[in-house]
Amino acid sequence: MGNLFCCAQVGQSQVAMKENFGRFSEVLEPGCHFVPWILGSNIAGYLTLRLQQLDVKCETKTKDNVFVNVVASIQYRALADKADDAFYKLSNTRAQIQAYVFDVIRATVPKLNLDDVFEQKNEIARAVEDELEKAMSAYGYEIVQTLIVDIEPDKHVKHAMNEINAAARMRVAATDKAEAEKIIQIKRAEGEAESKYLSGLGIARQRQAIVDGLRDSVLGFSENVPGTSAKDVMDMVLITQYFDTMKDIGASSKSSTVFLPHGPGAVRDVAAQIRDGLLQAQPMQR
Repeated sequence: MGNLFCCAQVGQSQVAMKENFGRFSEVLEPGCHFVPWILGSNIAGYLTLRLQQLDVKCETKTKDNVFVNVVASIQYRALADKADDAFYKLSNTRAQIQAYVFDVIRATVPKLNLDDVFEQKNEIARAVEDELEKAMSAYGYEIVQTLIVDIEPDKHVKHAMNEINAAARMRVAATDKAEAEKIIQIKRAEGEAESKYLSGLGIARQRQAIVDGLRDSVLGFSENVPGTSAKDVMDMVLITQYFDTMKDIGASSKSSTVFLPHGPGAVRDVAAQIRDGLLQAQPMQR
């Protein structure tokens, strides 16, 4: 119907190329236009001015001989004031952009090690954008943004990188664990040393108190009972303690069977052994 009335409609964000007898005439803006086909005018085609995106996946090799797939995302659009160049000078815009991306990536990435590729992806994107801007501006296209959206090494390389990272983290964890165990052992040893020191002081004071109590008892009994010697008093005190101990053992409900030599001679031997032990320990405490 539009051809019948020699009218053509151009949509929003588009331009149309008008030709007269096969020769470019003008760029038609969005709207309705009179195109008298009977006078040799016609619409050669339409060109979108919208922002377009092209994802390019390029396989290349790094400086340390690791093959990687680099995915670049190119955002571009045709310029309205150069629409005729964009329409007539390029037959396949996407293939042209892809060729330039391949060229720049394969010239840049082989100069870098794998770790540097990840760290310098912005520099790689900037190099691609600069090269595309210079090349595509002559064809009426503007490069709006270039992004390196993915860098994917071979799966075996990724696995090895993960193993290296895991080993490094395990080494740090083992070092921290060993340091913690070292601190625990030191603190435990310090605690045991302090405990034994305090226990020794307690035992020493206990023995000193026993010796002091026995001495006071012997001196008091000797003064109140004339004719008794210190040895007699000590024997009596020790025998009394011996029988008290036997009584406590027998009175305990949880006591086991205990076999001890018993008799006057046995009591005398026990008293002699206890007395000798106390008399030997007393000089040591002092």
